[in-house]
Amino acid sequence: MDWLFKFPSMNDDTLRALKKSVDEGFRAFTRGYGSSIETLFSPLQSFLIWAERLLTGAPWPLVIAVIGLIAWFATRSWRIVVGCMLTLLLIGYFDMWEDTMKTVSMIFVCTVLSIAIGIPIGIAMSRSDRLQSTVNPVLDVMQTMPSFVYLIPVVMLLGIGRVPGVIAVVIYALPPMIRLTNLGIRMVDRDVLEAADAYGSSSWQKLRNVQLPLALPTIMAGINQTIMMALAMVVIASMIGVQGLGQPVLKAIANQYFTLGVFNGLAIVGIAIIFDRISQAYGLRLQKHREVIHG
Repeated sequence: MDWLFKFPSMNDDTLRALKKSVDEGFRAFTRGYGSSIETLFSPLQSFLIWAERLLTGAPWPLVIAVIGLIAWFATRSWRIVVGCMLTLLLIGYFDMWEDTMKTVSMIFVCTVLSIAIGIPIGIAMSRSDRLQSTVNPVLDVMQTMPSFVYLIPVVMLLGIGRVPGVIAVVIYALPPMIRLTNLGIRMVDRDVLEAADAYGSSSWQKLRNVQLPLALPTIMAGINQTIMMALAMVVIASMIGVQGLGQPVLKAIANQYFTLGVFNGLAIVGIAIIFDRISQAYGLRLQKHREVIHG
């Protein structure tokens, strides 16, 4: 009766041999192609360094003013603009400005990459049910996989540093961008598409002039979710050398520095709220604009 209580599993020697062969195969791949892969990602490293130098080297009043202008353009709300500027002033007052700018630069790069990768895949999925049924299980795995697991193959391939951290963050934050782009385009009213066909629009013109503008509020929701997930990965990415607000939090955990961890954690929350309020308000404005046009 023991077989009822002990699940039949692979022989220990066979399982050990399987794990060893997979590990050795991956190490051989890393040794053979690791340097080529590093060269492939050198433009990404240059982009990340440029973004970090731009934000850390710019005068703080200019950065706050630019973020305030972006907030006003996106939201048309003085409350949100003042809230964003006060949050940034408090972050600077508590001596977390440089780490915050490093984090913001990383989130900016990750968001740009997620948009550049996610929107084309989402468009392709919206045009093919077969592709959608193929990609959806992959996205399910990407969203449910523990975030620490992403660090293992990336670190083995590229080592420790900014670029491996950005790649891990992008992989973690990409699924909402793909899903909501696909959803937004599929939700476009068929009557509108038929009208575009009646006017002789090509497939590209229909996508550029009809589908993408009408799907933009949903795509903005995807960008919002991507930013939030990237910020959630900040502390974990700091374990492989990504600089910013995550490293002081990691240091606080290791050394039991309560105030250091709380202050930097609140700074991450503040940045998350700024990004969330701006992107959500802009998405709502686009939604209202679309409803006015349809009305």
